[in-house]
This record gives sequence, C-alpha cells and structure tokens, in this order.
Amino acid sequence: MQVVIAITVSLLVWWLATGLILRALRSVSTSRTGERWVFLGATVGLVVGIIGAALTPQMQTVTGAYLGFASALLIWVWQEVAFLLGLLTGPNRSPCPGVGGWPRFWLAVKTVAYQEMALLALAIAVVVPAWDAPNQTAAGTYLVLWLMRLSAKLNIYVGVKNFYESFLPSRLHYLLTYFRRRQFTYFFVLSMVCAGAALFWVWGMASTPGADDFIVVGFSLVGAMLALAMIEHLMLMLPCDPSRLWRWALGSPSK
Repeated sequence: MQVVIAITVSLLVWWLATGLILRALRSVSTSRTGERWVFLGATVGLVVGIIGAALTPQMQTVTGAYLGFASALLIWVWQEVAFLLGLLTGPNRSPCPGVGGWPRFWLAVKTVAYQEMALLALAIAVVVPAWDAPNQTAAGTYLVLWLMRLSAKLNIYVGVKNFYESFLPSRLHYLLTYFRRRQFTYFFVLSMVCAGAALFWVWGMASTPGADDFIVVGFSLVGAMLALAMIEHLMLMLPCDPSRLWRWALGSPSK
C-alpha cells in the first residue's frame, strides 16, 4: 500500500505541478508585475525547499521522506519558473546562425549555461546536507530531476521527434533553432538503457524484503519520478502530442 500511495503522489504532483507552472506563467504573460509575483512566489518556495532539504536528511520517517520529496520539488520549481521567464538561461540569446559541429554545440551550451550553473549550485545545496544521512529522498529526487533533464536537453539537441515547443514562451523560441527532428538516435537508446538500469536498482531497494516503510516510501518516490522522466523521454520520440496532458494549463499562446 505504501508503494501505491507513493507512486500516486508522485504522479499527481508531477502532472499538477507542471500544469500549475505553465498556467501561472501563461496567466501573467502580458504583465511584468504578474511575472514578478510569480517569481517571488517561486523564490519563497525555493527558500522553504532549501530549509527542508537541510532538515529532512535526519528525519528517518515516512513523513520525513515525503517532506524531503516536497523540498526537492520546491527547489526544482524555482529554476523552472526562472528559466521559462527568461531570467535563468545563458549569455547566448540568439538563434543558431546555421553552423554545425562543435561551434553549434558550444552556442547551444551558452543558451542554457546560467541555468546549468544554477542547477549545479542547487544540487550542492541539496546533496551536501544529505551526505551520509539516513534520509536521502530530497537528494535522490533532485538528482533524478537534474540528470534526466540534462539527458532530455542532450537528446533534443541530437534529435527527437517532438520538441515540446508549445511549452516554450515566445521569448525562448530562439532555443528551437538548436533542436533537431529525428526519428531515431542511438543516444536516445543509450539514455533509456542507463535510466532503466538506475530504475531497476531503485525499485530493487524499494522492494527489499523486510525494508521498513521509510525505506519503501523514499525509494518509491524517487523511483516513480525516474519512471515518469523516462516516460517524458519516450514522448520525445513517440508519435504523440505531449501537450495534451496539460491542455488545461497551456491555454492561449504566451507572448
């Protein structure tokens, strides 16, 4: 039962949090004041998340696992909001000039360099307090979100079928010029194999005979997020429209 509850919570939080971020940003897309309020709210959440990530590693309880999970998500939401508002991207804000090879890759890196540096700094803030601590849920959740997002970025750069372009506000449409459409790549297969191996290990830990509820819930939450990230990867390649899952949130086009 604990596994079912943890998976359900992860699924609902993933779907609802993504939708609320998109909805909030779309609703204030014509108001600079509104954008500031959204960013302020996300920043308050970031502070709460960092405090939670610092306190929960010593909480060896089911409640502590859920609080660690929530803390990591609050931290993640902040960087998502900052990115979609165009506040945390990179020094390069220009479309790809038509170059290929390493020059294209370097320009692409520069479009998200500030975000990657922020993600690294936040990872340190989450992982250090959890080092050798009994509750690794916050650190595990954040690392799954970070590494799978990095994998998604690399796959989109190499080439995928779907871009999720409807999620990007027009201010970030220059990023689309660094994406490629392809039906199949070996890098995608490698990404899925690595993620699948990690998922196998995480679920193995969650299903260890005799494990207490704290261990089961913590690993189930992390495993569920990893499984959802793998599904998001699959949607990059499958003949589908991922935006249908959040049609209620996307609404009218953003500016």
